[in-house]
Amino acid sequence: MTIHTNTLACGWLAIILLVACNHKPDVQQTKSGLDRRDFQTVVNGDSTDLFVIRNASGMEACITNYGGRIVSLMVPDAAGNFRDVVQGFAHIDDYTSESSSFGATMGRFANRINRGRFVLDGDTVQLDLNSGQHTIHGGRDGWRGQVFAAKQLNDSTLVLTYVSPDGESGFPGEVTVSVTFAVNQRNELAINYEAQTAEKTVINLTNHSFFNLSGNPANNVLDNVLYVNATQYTPLDSTLITTGEILAVADSPFDFTEPVAIGAALAREPAHPQLQIASGIDHNFVLNTDGRIDEVAARLYAPSSGIALEVYTNEPGMQVYTGNMLDGSRTGKENVPYAKQTAVCLETQHFPDAPNKPDWPTTVLQPGETYTSTCIYRFSVIK
Repeated sequence: MTIHTNTLACGWLAIILLVACNHKPDVQQTKSGLDRRDFQTVVNGDSTDLFVIRNASGMEACITNYGGRIVSLMVPDAAGNFRDVVQGFAHIDDYTSESSSFGATMGRFANRINRGRFVLDGDTVQLDLNSGQHTIHGGRDGWRGQVFAAKQLNDSTLVLTYVSPDGESGFPGEVTVSVTFAVNQRNELAINYEAQTAEKTVINLTNHSFFNLSGNPANNVLDNVLYVNATQYTPLDSTLITTGEILAVADSPFDFTEPVAIGAALAREPAHPQLQIASGIDHNFVLNTDGRIDEVAARLYAPSSGIALEVYTNEPGMQVYTGNMLDGSRTGKENVPYAKQTAVCLETQHFPDAPNKPDWPTTVLQPGETYTSTCIYRFSVIK
């Protein structure tokens, strides 16, 4: 039997094409296993994508321009193995189908505003309400649900920009914001915010990453050891709005001035009214750093992995949230349900409801001014 060379060539070509069609190229894969193509779609007429920034040591952050979200963050553990230390989802549909805060850039105003209302130059501004009787994280049209324009400057730097129209969720003034994500050789992820407004407005930005430093999002964080450079915090009323008081953390479950396991802190006084209101910790801490970016604001350590996280910021406050409202109903990467207290959020910010608290650091932005804010997440290991 004679087999023609052309026949063999065509056969091999068919096999190669078949394999190619059923194989996702490695270039699409990230260290965390995410596939960029799973984030490429169109939302409200704008294209979404997944961007990867890395340092030379292998630290990797995957960020989508939908909501300016950190989707995965790979850092080394004490044994040198890389672990994903943030909760999130493996497909854009999981972000767009149901509102969530996982990894998002929060704006135009992070955290809560009482009854979605404040007075600016004698005029009452009414925002839309998306958290019972209050507004949270920018309202229904908050930035976690917007598509940012993206420009990757190099392997380690990504810039996202967004123009928030006048009246978005009720906020006055057109605001233009840029958010720069950068990783460096100190294993830091630095987030720098800048914003300008066409009219007087209020602004307060943060990132809402849910950290699980064990690298296994099924683990709770009660054994994580937390230090917060704050001797005061702002208590809440029964609707989770700051009361306007500033209280000492001493002799309370909110005293992290010495490192303590989160579970031990919660067990100090489990019937504490503030813990009952929030079903755990979901409170703003008044930082002692006085805006000094080189002074640590908080430190979190997971004994199971040896991974430590330090937070640096020029902001006056930081929200510590112990994942109290996670209930297992959302299934994330690796098909893991996100259960209660399987993450910690460390959100650098101005104080919640500041527009209604004139004695607190102001969140007012005037035309001609530039709002700036910096948050640095620095990772290391303890062996």
